[in-house]
Amino acid sequence: MTAPVLPILRSFELTDHEFGLFQRFFFEQAGISLSDQKKILLVGRFNRRLNELGLTSFKAYYDIVSAPENSAERQHSIDLITTNETYFFREDQHFRWLRDTIAPEQKGARLRVWSAACSTGEEPYSIAMTLHDRLGPQGWDITATDISTRVLAHAQRALFPMERVRGMPPAFLKRYCLRGQGEYEGYLLIEKELRDRVTFRQLNLMSLPPDLRDFDVAFLRNVIIYFDTPTKLKVVRAVANSLRKGGWLFLGHSESLFGMELPLQLIAPSVYRKI
Repeated sequence: MTAPVLPILRSFELTDHEFGLFQRFFFEQAGISLSDQKKILLVGRFNRRLNELGLTSFKAYYDIVSAPENSAERQHSIDLITTNETYFFREDQHFRWLRDTIAPEQKGARLRVWSAACSTGEEPYSIAMTLHDRLGPQGWDITATDISTRVLAHAQRALFPMERVRGMPPAFLKRYCLRGQGEYEGYLLIEKELRDRVTFRQLNLMSLPPDLRDFDVAFLRNVIIYFDTPTKLKVVRAVANSLRKGGWLFLGHSESLFGMELPLQLIAPSVYRKI
């Protein structure tokens, strides 16, 4: 049998002027600040797409995504630039804090949690496992949002490669996950009981809807590092406004709110409470 001939992908050069156009475009669309060091990243993420569309330059692709009528391709470009790999129970001390400090405070009240940049779903399902184990099947719910429709589709499917579970407690792996067989060998599926407790929706953190209110906890982890300082302040203030008084905010361990005037008190490294 003759092996199929794979198409040869053309490599495109991204000029400084073209990169400047995309820098401004992604800042205006999603608040993402692409440093000059991200030029190679953009080429790697978009080169295949230019080939798929039969384009001859990055400027031609910019003209497409910036045109008002091309909302689908504009969303696709945002998906390509924002997708990042994650895994279950990343920065696991936040989940221990949720289990040991926040959940016991509820005393029968419903606990509302927001995973604000949920990516492919590992974070909200880690939250769901933590709360189900601590509080049982009732008394809590999770809203999970992301700007990328592509990662949200993966999250809703709840099917993950086994290498993503390296941080998951073995008891949770046994209790909340179904191991794939046949064509799904090497994958796991989150139990339906947990899938049903997570609501996914597409959301741009730069423009939060008014119905996103009164959360007890918000996970805003490993996302504000992509924003410049004014955008970071705008986003964190909006997320803080979505918390009830006394609500909790988790940031990524590499992120800081130092020097920012916000209604938040630092309780522990990367753990804040609304005052």
